Amino acid sequence: MNASHRRGACPGLSAPMPTGDGLLVRLLPTEPVPLDAFTAFCAAARQHGNGTIEVSARGSLQVRGLTPRSAPLFATAVADLEIAAREGVSVMAGPLDSTGARLGTDSAPHGSPPPCGEGSGVGVGKCGTAMPHLATPHPGPPPQGRREALEALLIDTVEVAAGLRRALDGAQLALSPKISIVVDGSGRLHLDAVPADIRLRASEPDPSPKFHVGLGGDAASATWLGSIAPSDAVHVVLRLLAVIAAHGSAARATDILRTAAHGSAARATDILRTHGVGRFHSTLETWIMPASSPPQRAPAEMVGLHPAPDGTFAIGIGLAFGHAHADALAEITRIAAARGARAVRPAPDRALLLIGVAAPDAADLQAAAEQLGFVTRADDPRCRIVACPGAPACASGLIPARALAATLAPTLGPHIASTRGVSVHISGCPKGCAHPRPLALTLVGTERGCGIVRDGTARATPDSYIDPANLAAEISRIAADTCEAAHG
Repeated sequence: MNASHRRGACPGLSAPMPTGDGLLVRLLPTEPVPLDAFTAFCAAARQHGNGTIEVSARGSLQVRGLTPRSAPLFATAVADLEIAAREGVSVMAGPLDSTGARLGTDSAPHGSPPPCGEGSGVGVGKCGTAMPHLATPHPGPPPQGRREALEALLIDTVEVAAGLRRALDGAQLALSPKISIVVDGSGRLHLDAVPADIRLRASEPDPSPKFHVGLGGDAASATWLGSIAPSDAVHVVLRLLAVIAAHGSAARATDILRTAAHGSAARATDILRTHGVGRFHSTLETWIMPASSPPQRAPAEMVGLHPAPDGTFAIGIGLAFGHAHADALAEITRIAAARGARAVRPAPDRALLLIGVAAPDAADLQAAAEQLGFVTRADDPRCRIVACPGAPACASGLIPARALAATLAPTLGPHIASTRGVSVHISGCPKGCAHPRPLALTLVGTERGCGIVRDGTARATPDSYIDPANLAAEISRIAADTCEAAHG
């Protein structure tokens, strides 16, 4: 196993990334993980690493503290568990979307199918790729009498995502491993906050099902192109990826080595910024239909109780500031198994979903998770603070970001309790890896100490610097001022 890592690549099992506390690897499960497999995963992280397991903002599992000798052993141990996962270009569906809850039957294809393999060696329609229907939990049942008609029209985002993964495996496209695709449904645990190069968002079937197609950013900042028929999803996404790959292959000479090693360095936002949306529209004239941007939705709260169609619950627990020890994760998995849970699913926003818990056991399992230090309530102030590992775990860290977050959470709590989503970012250095977008308050490590940035990112020039000895009191005052300003 090659432990070297260039910035821009992703630290998968086959390419660990050096950090301040050893090597880091990342695993993005594409299906719920059986409880016994997850328990064994935790044991392997403890045996071969330093026992720290993280869930990223995108829902990836990360294991820290591996060594050049132990990383291959860890990779072998995980391979033996047969956890469904993917390296390279990611294709994400909603964390509770499930083919097991699929409703309805396949719909007839929309329009004329594209020629098989056009442009990439992979196609739909005449190639026989079926595009079934949605299994995303719907926000409330439709009125009686319309239920059967609507169920037959819903799009199965899990199957669409699976079809895209198969297509990517067969496509000859040189793409950055950081390219990501989101296939989103209409459930409460949506993926609007997850940035993606290409975003498919299922719409209500009025009068027929369709996907809104967006490029770059999250759902609020994406450039929306229009809508497509579900049966065209694989072909359209491959065409959009071909545009990205073509621009990456025309990289400057200084980028050739990186492109050869890791695929195209181009991203959708780069092309939009440099060439505009026309580069993408011109390749989709046959399939894209004019459509307004999809409506904004309330932020998804992964932490909490989430009812499933079969009468059970998925219990969302947060990892405080994105990390936990393998022993604590193994213990909550054991307790979940004793209460009838079937699987665990890493979820966006640094959470885990314990799936298949009967209603009478849900409260007990939540209480056990809270005792182990997990976040169990959506109004917990730790849900509003995002922090990178910081020093010493990250070689770039100038302040101990997570330790500061744990210390400051009680101080910040009263000021951020009524907010929704993340409002405070504590970053070990100006790179701002944990949250690249602006927030009301950012505390960033600098050579001059703890810098304060208001309404900006960790890369911005701090408005002021705080003496670490007065950190808690000063942060409390600043947070109060920021909260007062935000509420007018």
